[in-house]
Amino acid sequence: MNHPDYNSASELKQLLDANGFSMQKKFGQNFLINGEARKKLIDTLDINEDSTVWEVGPGLGAMTDEILKRGAKLTSFEIDKGFAKLVQEFFSDYSAKNKFNLVEGDVLKTWKKYKDENGIPQRFFGNLPYNIAATIIADTIENDVRFEKCVFTIQKEVAVRMCAKPGTEDYSSFSVLCQWAYDVKPVLDLSGSNFWPRPNVDSRAVLMIKKEDFPRCKDPSLFMKIQRSLFSSRRKTVRNNLSLFLHDNDLVLECLKKADIDPMKRAEVLTVDDMLRLSDIVKEELKK
Repeated sequence: MNHPDYNSASELKQLLDANGFSMQKKFGQNFLINGEARKKLIDTLDINEDSTVWEVGPGLGAMTDEILKRGAKLTSFEIDKGFAKLVQEFFSDYSAKNKFNLVEGDVLKTWKKYKDENGIPQRFFGNLPYNIAATIIADTIENDVRFEKCVFTIQKEVAVRMCAKPGTEDYSSFSVLCQWAYDVKPVLDLSGSNFWPRPNVDSRAVLMIKKEDFPRCKDPSLFMKIQRSLFSSRRKTVRNNLSLFLHDNDLVLECLKKADIDPMKRAEVLTVDDMLRLSDIVKEELKK
C-alpha cells in the first residue's frame, strides 16, 4: 500500500477522511509536513543500517518512512488503532524483512515490557505529544534506561526547561534530571505552520547525547527524590525544602555544611554536581 504525500496537508486529510478517521486531540496528533525539517531531524539522529531505533507516535508514518529509508531497524509505538493499522500496511515490506515492528498501545504502559523482552535500542526518537513529553523522558531516565542518542520534537517551553542552566528561571527538577543523564542541546525551532493540524504552540527539537562519564551517585533513587524535593517550592530555601523531605533540621544543616552549600540558597542556583554531592552525603548520614 502506497503511503501519502507527507508534505501535503490536503492529501493527509483526504486519507483520514477516506478511512473514517479523525485527529485525536487527546493524543496530541500533529503531522510534521515540512520535508526538509524531517530530513534534518533524522540526520541529527545519526543512523545507518546497523542502527536500532524506537519511535514514539509514528502517526501516518512520515518520520517512520525517513528512518526506514536509512536502513535502521525500527520499533514504533502507536496508541491510535486506526493509525497503527495504516502504518502496518504502509511498511509491510519492511516488516517482512524484520526491519519494522509496531507496538500498539500507550507507550507509557508498553515500553518497559518491550524493553525487557527485546533490550534497549541505540536511538530514541519522536515528535512527542505535548501531554506526555516530559513524562516519557523522565520515566526512562528514572528507570536507568539511557539511549546513545535521542532526538525529540516537543513543546518549546519543555525544550527550554531541558536545556536551562542554573540561575535561570527555567531551570527546574526536570532540567537536572535530563542534564544528569545526557548532554542536551537544541536542534531546530518549528513554528505551528510546519504542522498539520496547526498547533497553538511552537515546537523545538532537541538532541540528547548519553554522557559517557555519567556522574554516578551512591543511591540514584535518593538523588532523584532529593533533587525533586529541593524544587518543591521555588520560593523556599534549600534548607526549608530539604527539611520537609528529611524531617530533621539538624541533619539538614549538617549535610548542607558537608556539601558546602549555603542553606539560604534556592535550588535553582545549584548545579547537578552540587545535588549529586549532597545526595551522597545525605546517604552516608542516614546510615549513622
